[in-house]
Amino acid sequence: MTGIAPDPDLQKIVVLIPCYNEEVAIRQVVRDFRAALPEAPIYVYDNNSSDKTVEVARAEGAIVRTERIQGKGHVVRRMFADIDADFYVLVDGDATYEAAAAPAMLELARIEGLDMVNGARVTDREAAYRRGHVLGNRVLTGMVTTVFGRRLSDMLSGYRVFSRRFVKSFPALSAGFETETEFTVHALELSMPIGEVSTRYIERPPGSTSKLRTYSDGLIILRTIINLVKQERPLLFFSVISTIFLLLALILGAPVLATYWKTGLVPRLPTALLSTGLVVLSALSLTCGLILDSVTLARLEAKRIAYLALPAPRMDDTRFP
Repeated sequence: MTGIAPDPDLQKIVVLIPCYNEEVAIRQVVRDFRAALPEAPIYVYDNNSSDKTVEVARAEGAIVRTERIQGKGHVVRRMFADIDADFYVLVDGDATYEAAAAPAMLELARIEGLDMVNGARVTDREAAYRRGHVLGNRVLTGMVTTVFGRRLSDMLSGYRVFSRRFVKSFPALSAGFETETEFTVHALELSMPIGEVSTRYIERPPGSTSKLRTYSDGLIILRTIINLVKQERPLLFFSVISTIFLLLALILGAPVLATYWKTGLVPRLPTALLSTGLVVLSALSLTCGLILDSVTLARLEAKRIAYLALPAPRMDDTRFP
């Protein structure tokens, strides 16, 4: 019996949903994405839920798997390692994102051959997107885009479409919610083709609670940004430190130098020594930045080569005359 050959142009799409105690919301998420993408298998990766998340997701027909190491970053690492596809739709399991936007995000990725399409959140509901969260997101997004390039407006969105090339070249080093920052920096650092689609954002369903801790997770994300700047822009990072040391040295040392020029004496020897030490630290910081900048360039070249070793997303050229 001869089988039918598979269509070589058919691209596999999967939906990936990281979950932790989302019994209330996960049913709606699976149903909505099945309606929006009926041909795409839906994977729910449970992260040690103590409620009925697994049972509800499985009852809705999702493929349920488990990641035992706690933290969204660990779940993302496992999902990206386990699943092979041409395009990946990653979405939080809290029923706050618009499943109906997924086809438009995928279409943009296909037409333009993009490695990442970000779902930028748009809402008029304060319960969904509190003013403090909006401000924090703008500040953190502004910090990252100022350093790495202004190509996204919502760095912390949990709704994205990725190409296989992005997923299989992504290092996935984060443990928690800071993984969204890592997505963004990875794309910007390698100058990947990316896009953004505005998506409706609503509040969680009644009975569902957010796992995001506003202040502690915000500080973790800020720390992650600082570490990424140190790793990916070491000359900038250490130049800032060098400048701070040099300014302190000048502030402390200027009166000592003025006195020396007038009298030929150094009456405040400890201050003079401190200023000298700060100048030395400034020079050392700048030297560290210069050395690490060369190391980072070599790392970036290796990352770029690994990224280019994977096939690019196939563009849908039929949309163009």
